[in-house]
Amino acid sequence: MGGESVERRLTAILTADVAGYSRLMGQDEAGTLARLRAHRRDLIDPEIAKHKGRIVKTTGDGILIEFPSVVEAVACADVVQRGMVERNTGVPAVGLARYADSA
Repeated sequence: MGGESVERRLTAILTADVAGYSRLMGQDEAGTLARLRAHRRDLIDPEIAKHKGRIVKTTGDGILIEFPSVVEAVACADVVQRGMVERNTGVPAVGLARYADSA
């Protein structure tokens, strides 16, 4: 390693997915995809941009995002989580009671 300089950069990685995605797709594929697109368009993608994030990869319901700092990653995750709770207020937890009863 003669006089070579190495450029280093710190980054924070956030990964997320949709809880119960396979079940939701099985119950209503078209509706699930439409809702996921709406959540991405109206909440998730704007918050990623606002917090200087960059989407590295998406896979079905999963997303891998790079942020310039841990502070930005956590702030984005917090806003998105709170936004999803608000957006899902009043939405029935279909199928969850069945699993709770069998435990």
